[in-house]
Amino acid sequence: MFQKILIANRGEIACRVIKTAKKMGIATVAVYSDADRNALHVKMADEAIHIGPSPANQSYIVIDKIMDAVRRSGAEAVHPGYGFLSENMNFAAALEKEGVVFIGPPSPAIQAMGDKITSKKIAQDAGVSTVPGYMGLIGDADEAARIAAQVGYPVMIKASAGGGGKGMRIAWNDDEAREGFASSQSEAASSFGDDRIFIEKFVTEPRHIEIQVLADAHGNCVYLHERECSIQRRNQKVIEEAPSPFLDPATRAAMGEQAVALAKAVGYASAGTVEFIVDANKNFYFLEMNTRLQVEHPVTELITGIDLVEQMIRVAAGEPLPFAQADLSIDGWAIESRLYAEDPYRNFLPSIGRLTRYRPPAEVAGGPLAANDRWVPSVAGTAPAVGDAAIRNDTGVYEGGEISMFYDPMIAKLCTWAPDRAAAIDAMRSALDSFEVEGIGHNLPFLSAVMDHPRFVSGDISTAFIAEEYPEGFAGVTLPDAELERIAAASAAMHRVAEIRRTQITGRLGNHERRVGEDWVVGLNGREFPVRVRADKAGSTVTVGGRDLRLESGWKPGMALAEIMVDGAPLVMKVERIPAGYRLRTRGADLRTHVRSPRAAELSRLMPEKLPPDTSKFLLCPMPGLVVRINVATGDEVQEGQPLATVEAMKMENILRAERKGVVKSVAASAGESLKVDDVIMEFE
Repeated sequence: MFQKILIANRGEIACRVIKTAKKMGIATVAVYSDADRNALHVKMADEAIHIGPSPANQSYIVIDKIMDAVRRSGAEAVHPGYGFLSENMNFAAALEKEGVVFIGPPSPAIQAMGDKITSKKIAQDAGVSTVPGYMGLIGDADEAARIAAQVGYPVMIKASAGGGGKGMRIAWNDDEAREGFASSQSEAASSFGDDRIFIEKFVTEPRHIEIQVLADAHGNCVYLHERECSIQRRNQKVIEEAPSPFLDPATRAAMGEQAVALAKAVGYASAGTVEFIVDANKNFYFLEMNTRLQVEHPVTELITGIDLVEQMIRVAAGEPLPFAQADLSIDGWAIESRLYAEDPYRNFLPSIGRLTRYRPPAEVAGGPLAANDRWVPSVAGTAPAVGDAAIRNDTGVYEGGEISMFYDPMIAKLCTWAPDRAAAIDAMRSALDSFEVEGIGHNLPFLSAVMDHPRFVSGDISTAFIAEEYPEGFAGVTLPDAELERIAAASAAMHRVAEIRRTQITGRLGNHERRVGEDWVVGLNGREFPVRVRADKAGSTVTVGGRDLRLESGWKPGMALAEIMVDGAPLVMKVERIPAGYRLRTRGADLRTHVRSPRAAELSRLMPEKLPPDTSKFLLCPMPGLVVRINVATGDEVQEGQPLATVEAMKMENILRAERKGVVKSVAASAGESLKVDDVIMEFE
């Protein structure tokens, strides 16, 4: 076994690899750029080596700099994580030449599967079902439109070397095919240094289901069942689960056997993932093979009890797999929610800044991983088991750290495991409500909203789920009346606790003690809820909406998280004090509640409402980023939907379009300029 390995990556995946290496008694070496000087993976590793400036193309994906770090550290092997150089054949070859082991598949397998055009041809030869399309290289936008029309709209325009949703566009007509080709080619060139593009038929109502494979150098290959990854936005996975609620045993076995056949066809050895799209009739088509560890690997670990990072390291060290296909069963259900630094209220645009508060829920061991003593613990260790659910949080950040504009916006991967899907969803709801993140925009509210969405709960999902259910973007959650009454009752009880505390301030004049009444009016969501609070030593009884609710909680003023039992059912809320009330966040809703005496509530109704300024005549920058191009000039007439500007942030190009017809009055920004949120790009007449 190796004595020392270098992790050629950053963020949560670097931390994840370090955890398993430490468990195996292997020393670890981290690499870091200027932006990551104080990153968590640097703190966790046994040693760390600086490799250059913040941009990835000057540090993490420069093979010579990684190789120099390998030589300086004396590492015997390198784990590439995912992204960056993880599927770069030249990197694997450079390590091989240096006599250093690449903890991944052989370089010929990387080469064969890394090119999406070549991989489809190999898949066809191996008897794997593939999507119709044009596998040749495409020269320009006009040729892309001609080919797309021949294949038949809708089509998917994809970068041959793509991944992570980059360099991918769906086109429904010739104009979109030309525009999509240009954007995909530009993104592919900047992200992968390879601008080759191909086109394939876009399957409508598709599910994205992938098979995890694991192979060794002794001819053994198994599949560790499937992951459902259909909840996506802009081709980027958001929520994954294992197993899939859609597959039956026969389809699962057929997909698994084809995935193994493909892996064997290219002499695969290591962990890898074969991705399929599956239509409504359970017909499945090969999409691509990722010759690396997947972001969503934890859900497979949670239902199988297999530490995939450990097996990758053991396979790289020449060991055979310790299990056969018959040994791999599905135990329970696991769900992963990707916490991103992106603002769902601004159409999920990237957000950067300092994490002024970062308090994930306590990790709880459970499921097959815990039973097999292969649980991957957090830095601080795991909490004792609670009920039948497990909680795991893979992260690469910490409170006080910064989310940089240079890398992917992922903050953490929150996972839950339970004996069945309904229990896993319920555990995820509670875990999301308990997750405290402040200082940046993030998608916690959206993740909570999905967990309560009837289509997700029923398992009736496709890759179009977010586009179909949130076509205008995410504007928060409207809670049912019964839930609002629970929150109103909790607000009143919390307010009473705070008021009682205020009466106990020392130094007051004698005989001037303030009495706290029982009757209050809670303003919530534009509505008023009259409540009566009657407290006792064990808790309080709150009358609201004609019913009595029993509340029990240890919440005290100043606590940022309130965990309250309301008639025996938990209510978890993030709490922030505001004048005369609280800002409360729970189950995807962001609420401002005001608790007033009946007389104060009466007077508040007379207060005028302050309206926000009118910005309808301005195009404002929706995120911190770099202006790639300005498409119009002063005096131009623009039509609804017309591209106005392109802003790049976190390796993704975002096209800003006109919301209505108008004339450009002035242009305030230019290509190459860095902008902040809400900086003016242009004004309209």
